[in-house]
Order: sequence, then structure tokens, then C-alpha cells
Amino acid sequence: MIWRVKGKPQAPDPNSIPGHVAVIMDGNGRWASKRGLPRHAGHRAGVKSVRATVEIAAERGVRNLTLFAFSSENWSRPREEVSRLMSLFIEALEREVAELHANAVRLRFIGNRDALAAELQDSMQAAEEKTAANEGLQLFVAVGYGGRWDIVQAVRKLAGEVAVGQLDAADIDDERVAACLALAGIPDPDLLIRTGGEKRISNFLLWNIAYTELYFCDCLWPAFRKADFDKALTYYARRQRRFGHTVEQLESS
Repeated sequence: MIWRVKGKPQAPDPNSIPGHVAVIMDGNGRWASKRGLPRHAGHRAGVKSVRATVEIAAERGVRNLTLFAFSSENWSRPREEVSRLMSLFIEALEREVAELHANAVRLRFIGNRDALAAELQDSMQAAEEKTAANEGLQLFVAVGYGGRWDIVQAVRKLAGEVAVGQLDAADIDDERVAACLALAGIPDPDLLIRTGGEKRISNFLLWNIAYTELYFCDCLWPAFRKADFDKALTYYARRQRRFGHTVEQLESS
């Protein structure tokens, strides 16, 4: 089924619609277990939730959406499960990229690609190149990603610049570190959604979510749909984001 963004989204109120939403898609295995199915069936069912989430994010006027698809720690899972996941990534890319492109979605991947199969790396690169000029929703998919890895590779890059005299160590600050991260140049997430009932970050975007609003829901990822996304947006709209300031300071400004 081809999904389409129905009309142009109305200009959102920046105080009620997050510009950047990040999602930890948790619960595929438990969803499958409850139905007596193998874990890979849950991962396959979760693709429908990815499609629904991308569609509703675009409809609501979210500018950036980052999905945690496969963490650096997930490599320790059973070999068969990892193999099926990699195959599913390739299959989903081949099926969905044309649809994303038709809806002006720009697709980008973040994470360490070194351990990925050459076929998957090629598919990822091709998808990025095909959608590179699109000006709609920016969709970031984290594959082989870990928050600590992200910070370490940024530090290594800066250390290399210091070593060859391109940078003074005293000049390293928040902005320079942020410029070396996987999401360099992209506003930090305003809202983080985690499905599946767990209440932890699981090494996701550790630097970027310093002031992100956190929303945890019990819904398992394969069952997550537009109504669930809207509940998260409603939660976000009710939050008062202070960024270290007092309520009085916000009110006076």
C-alpha cells in the first residue's frame, strides 16, 4: 500500500509540535512471543509501525525523525536473529525508498557501518543519494549506533586535529564536539519516545538528549500507530521546557 502525506501540513506552533522526534522502537520480540511467533516475525511486523510513524510525523509537521533500528549492542544477539534483521533492512529499503522519495522524505543513516554487509552498505548509500535533494521530513535511521560510540568517534576526530596542530585543545567546547557527532547540524531531539514499557535510554543519542522530553509508553512497537504518536505529542505540548531556567524567567521573557 502506498502511503501519501494528505495535503500540506499546517504550519505548526513551535511550542506544541516538536521539530525533532527520536524513537526507541522496543517490544518486537515480546509482541511475537505473546502470539507464539518467532522473534523475527515481530521485527517484520514492526516495519508497519515505522511506516505509520513516518507518515504521521510528516503530517503533523515534524521536521526531523530519528529511529533507533539497531544498536551497537544488538550485535551480541543470536546470529540467526541478527542475520534476519539485516535481510529485513535490505528488503525494507528496496521496497520503501521509492515511496519515501515520492513524498519528499530525505533518508539518512547514522551509526558505524564497518560491521555491516557490503550489500546493505550499498543499499544504504543508494537510498541516501536518491533522496538527498528532498526537502520534506528528514528521516534518520540509526543502524549499528551507540551513544558512547558516537561521542568516542567525535573525540577521536578532535584529538586528531589537535595532534596535527589544526586545533588547540583549549578551543574544544560543546559546539565543536556537537559538530563531530552523527547528527551534526541537526537540532537536538525535542521529544524522545520509547515503546515497550521500559524506562531507560539504552545508549541512544546520549549527547543529544541532554534536554529532551522523555515519553515512555507500554505499547509494544508492532502495535504502535498514529493515535499513539499523537498521545506522545499531547504529552510534549503540556511540558514546560526550561533548559535550566526558572519558571519566573520563562514567564518574564
